[in-house]
Amino acid sequence: MSNMIETGARSKQAQRILAKAGGALIDKALNEIATALEANSAFILEENAKDIRAGRDNGLSEALIDRLTLTQSRIGGMADGLRQVAASENPVGRVLWGETRPNGIKIEKVSVPIGVIAVIFEARPNVTADAAAICLKAGNSVILKGGKEACNSNKAIADVMRSALSKAGLPEDCIILIENISREATVELMKLNGYVDLLIPRGGAGLIRSVVENATVPVIETGVGNCHIYVDKDADLNMAADIIFNAKTSRVSVCNACESLLIHKDVAEVGLIAIGEKLREKNVEIRGDEAVCEILPYAVKAGDDDWGREYLDYIISVKTVENIDEAVAHISKYGTGHSEAIITDSYAAAEKFKAEVDAAAVYVNASTRFTDGGEFGFGAEIGISTQKLHARGPLGVAHMVSEKYVISGNGQIR
Repeated sequence: MSNMIETGARSKQAQRILAKAGGALIDKALNEIATALEANSAFILEENAKDIRAGRDNGLSEALIDRLTLTQSRIGGMADGLRQVAASENPVGRVLWGETRPNGIKIEKVSVPIGVIAVIFEARPNVTADAAAICLKAGNSVILKGGKEACNSNKAIADVMRSALSKAGLPEDCIILIENISREATVELMKLNGYVDLLIPRGGAGLIRSVVENATVPVIETGVGNCHIYVDKDADLNMAADIIFNAKTSRVSVCNACESLLIHKDVAEVGLIAIGEKLREKNVEIRGDEAVCEILPYAVKAGDDDWGREYLDYIISVKTVENIDEAVAHISKYGTGHSEAIITDSYAAAEKFKAEVDAAAVYVNASTRFTDGGEFGFGAEIGISTQKLHARGPLGVAHMVSEKYVISGNGQIR
């Protein structure tokens, strides 16, 4: 038996115990984990510092260093997320539908755990805690496979969580971190049929593509975020500048950051000057079309490959459009189905944008940075799904269940 198959078997056995544990014990365990993370924050930060030093030595960009970095506040946020998940409604055992048939048979559709969920992720150690919490709450065991950039941080967090699980009376193997950081181990996990019921990748375009192309287990594709904001001719331009500044610069390394700005030609000159000055406060490089470069002398001419880029950096592509139809067409061509926004005071334009833009999250007069499980009230998230089956948008506890039909009769035969 290979190590990966043994890991899958251990996870499956732990999940059988977890599924019978009941919501109260799982909630107790989640709260124990939250307390343990806070109590062991010094140890976790010490291990995280090793990853940050290695990342800088290996030339990681500052955007990726930001993703990698833990602070006391971020560990506190992880713990708060765990407590919110614990306090949320139990998603398992809910009767979703029921009917008594003419022959007297009673049929109910009931929510049940998915089983064993594997999560492959890059350079985001907070995902270790978030993913585990969401999976556990829904009665699923979890196999975690982090990237080499965060190997020390991930192990520290996983060790703390496993110890807290044991203290609460649940098997440590409800959470398993694969410490082998090789590509071969990742590929083997993608093909762990019979053990892994669902695989969720969370990372950059390369990781997502690799999982989608190579996995033989079921996958939820979480997405690259080439997020657009369209400034309509009827926009409040001061509001637009504030929203774009937030969406682009509050944290450039995340998938819900704005990467592309579209602006109606009628307000381009006034609007771009205001928006451009705001973005220059954070030294954002503007890559624009010809019209943008004429209005903003410090803008750089955009290339064809800029329109579809997820920069994850202090760079934004900017294009002028004739009307809302051109904006929607541009988003349809270059968007990744993540988060798209319109800034407008026109009810008709807002309704048109909401109806015609196909994305997991569509905003009117708000920053794309709100596409987040915590901001949506889920407590935490396991990723942002940009596909349409079986869930879309921020993946919270409610999405980590499947269903089964329970049929009760009194001797009926067919």
